[in-house]
Amino acid sequence: MKILFFGDSITDAGRRKERGIPWQTQYDYGCGFVRCIATKLFRDPSIKCEIVNRGLSSNVLADLYARIRPDVWNEKPDVLSILVGINDVWRYIDDEWNEIYVDHFESLYRIMIEQTKQLFPDIKIILCEPYVIKGAVVNATPEMPDRFERFCRVYKYAKAVKRLAEKTGSFFLPFQEKFSAAEKTPEVSLYTDDGVHPHLLGAEMIADEWIKLFKEKVLTEN
Repeated sequence: MKILFFGDSITDAGRRKERGIPWQTQYDYGCGFVRCIATKLFRDPSIKCEIVNRGLSSNVLADLYARIRPDVWNEKPDVLSILVGINDVWRYIDDEWNEIYVDHFESLYRIMIEQTKQLFPDIKIILCEPYVIKGAVVNATPEMPDRFERFCRVYKYAKAVKRLAEKTGSFFLPFQEKFSAAEKTPEVSLYTDDGVHPHLLGAEMIADEWIKLFKEKVLTEN
């Protein structure tokens, strides 16, 4: 079974981009949640799998679609896990001319999923919920006092991802509720110190939720 993770910097997490260097295979996973998932799955003798990380820092959904053939279709995965959306909001915050409307995001995402399913009818797709909590890169600034509120636009994109999962027969994996709960704890900086990228406990939490969905629903689906 080949499991491929597709997304932005949250998935990338510093993975090695070069290929063909066997002794560096461990760095292919990055240092984030994909590495945590790989460790957990490789320790389970009942699951035989290959893990592929195709996250790429700063990507928006359109970037994923542009590279889906070489990075996903050519890999022919049995399970495809996608986490994208926060940068679609971030680019708007940095430059309002770069706004990516929710309906455009949803339409392109649906096309990407449907085309993938047409090519691989038996593929199982997990759509992960984009999330945000308060942190270094999303907090208010003197120049932009409503910066965090602007980042909260991602909630609309998260709802679109959930709708797509229902419409396309994909699995939806929520994260926002877990991160919002972590935000109220003293250890919040160990979940994410910037509000977007998961830190130690954040990566573990994502991995635990992913493994739970994978074992309880993905593996048991006929």
